[in-house]
Amino acid sequence: MIIPAEKELRSVLARFAQARIEHDVCPTGLTSRTLEDTTYTLCVMTGARTAEDALRTADALLEQYTGRTSVSREEEALAA
Repeated sequence: MIIPAEKELRSVLARFAQARIEHDVCPTGLTSRTLEDTTYTLCVMTGARTAEDALRTADALLEQYTGRTSVSREEEALAA
């Protein structure tokens, strides 16, 4: 699995959370498709088959990111 950049992972997690909230509050065809799309993206990004597994993997990746002591400017530029 290619490890996603922290910025991209956080972005997809935020979109997933927003889609989940919107669908739970007022489910429509659009909110359903948006949730399906973001779930698929999150699963592909984390190499998981279910949303639950993808969220667990994303949590583990975020722990790894925050566990780093320093990031070089080159790594920062590559992640952007």
